[in-house]
Amino acid sequence: MQISSIVDTPAYIVGRVTVEDWDAYGEYIKRTPKIIDQFGGRFIARGVVSEALEGKSETGRMVIIEFPSLEKAKAFYRSDAYQNTRQIRANAAEAQFVAIEGFPLSAWENAVEHSL
Repeated sequence: MQISSIVDTPAYIVGRVTVEDWDAYGEYIKRTPKIIDQFGGRFIARGVVSEALEGKSETGRMVIIEFPSLEKAKAFYRSDAYQNTRQIRANAAEAQFVAIEGFPLSAWENAVEHSL
């Protein structure tokens, strides 16, 4: 069974952002929460304070957004509302966003039970 076929599997958009114009970027971050909410999403983490536990230190802004499903995450990103707002960010920062399906609680419990 594929994880995507399991009901209630959350998904996340993970972003790495290098802000070049904080004033313009400030306009972008004022607009995104309402759009994210329209797709059932919410911020899990959003900020510049982080600590590298392995590998290179992160110097940019990190963002993690949770959605009810991968389909909702992709629908948010591809929506007209976000794409219009994205243009504000495009002129203020360089970014990478990745959508990733979450790991269902039932699968986690099974993994823990069967781990060594």
